[in-house]
Amino acid sequence: MLSASSEAASREADSDTTARTTPAPAPAPTPAPAVGHRSGRLGWLLAAAVALAAFNLRPVVTSLGPLLHQVRDDLHMSATVAGLLTAVPSFCFAIFGFAAPALARRFGPTVVVTAGLGAITAGVAARAFSGSTAVFLLLTALALAGVAVANVLIPVVIKRYFPDRVGPMIGLYSMALSAGTALAAAVTVPLTSALGGSWRQGLGIWAVLGGLAVLVWLVTLAVRRDGRPARDGGAAAGRLAITRSRTAWALAVFFGCQATGAYAVMGWLSQIFQDAGVSAGTSGMLLALTMAIGVPISFVLPSWAARRGDQRIFVVVLAGCGLAAYLGLALAPAGGQWLWAVLLGLSNCAFPLTLTMIGLRARTSGGVAQLSAFAQGVGYLISIPGPILVGTLYQRTGGWDLPLGFLAVLLVPQLLIGLRAARARHIEDEVTAPPAAG
Repeated sequence: MLSASSEAASREADSDTTARTTPAPAPAPTPAPAVGHRSGRLGWLLAAAVALAAFNLRPVVTSLGPLLHQVRDDLHMSATVAGLLTAVPSFCFAIFGFAAPALARRFGPTVVVTAGLGAITAGVAARAFSGSTAVFLLLTALALAGVAVANVLIPVVIKRYFPDRVGPMIGLYSMALSAGTALAAAVTVPLTSALGGSWRQGLGIWAVLGGLAVLVWLVTLAVRRDGRPARDGGAAAGRLAITRSRTAWALAVFFGCQATGAYAVMGWLSQIFQDAGVSAGTSGMLLALTMAIGVPISFVLPSWAARRGDQRIFVVVLAGCGLAAYLGLALAPAGGQWLWAVLLGLSNCAFPLTLTMIGLRARTSGGVAQLSAFAQGVGYLISIPGPILVGTLYQRTGGWDLPLGFLAVLLVPQLLIGLRAARARHIEDEVTAPPAAG
């Protein structure tokens, strides 16, 4: 053990400050090492937990669309309320996502993600028994609140436990999320038929996968015993003045632009193809293809992007795919239907790109938590009017030229602002933490 004078000398050499005669404070906490560095088995367990969580983040939304007409008829839901359901996910993602960093500081990100998955499972299971529109909406909002906090905090968990593998882990997360989105949209109707034809079984069955995810996360918490808040100097050092960061604002607007296009495509692409003479069955396959394209691309894109100092080339390529797709849909929607579906799927991969940039634009998991909440919260608020506006333009004009033109024009700010967000920067270099209270 070092003597008091040796400790003082050491501290003086390290920090150029005068040695004190009072006892030395406890050493500053260091970032938690990556799980894989401690134990390969624990690393695989947490990776599986991340994948299972991501898989459950979208079925609450995409399983509802194919069965919405049955839900409306059974619950006597008005067309206005049904239309508002398209905006509820973005609203909940924004509002509840803003609360995620504070919850993570209080309880730890892994505990909050586990609780969020519990809310998803409970909401999805319970709404299958609802007897009124109000109860159905309330339980859907409960599930979406769980999705919101998991949306924000899973990148934080990745940054904390896999600091040297952010790209591959974001890729795994994005791939699983895309797979859950596509699978729920593709199999909900046939699964409902196999279970007896009731929408209640068709929606409620997805709670089984949610329960499996909760179980794996509970096991992870029990084995690792580290549900405590992160001690990497990020959350503990105080909140950053995130609104002063131009990079944070650029990521938020970029996220909002890509989310607007993605939700508009998910909500209206089948209708676009059907209005062009494509059969309902084929239009459904085309929509499934658009979402399925994101599964392999979402896995490899984050790794490619994380290897570069900046990600501007990816911003340009994905925006170009979107512009080509919208132009093709306007000029020859049926003639190149499969190509347009593929290009739209590639364009929608701006989502995993955004998640990757969020993980790279902050140095600590605490910084990632604040940046993730800000970028996703503001971004989802920005995205709320877009799909509704697309539907309004279509209803008033009776065609798709103006709605597709709007989506194409939206890619211009997405491209320009994305170029700013993709530069190699850290938000900690752009802002300073406010003074501690009291």
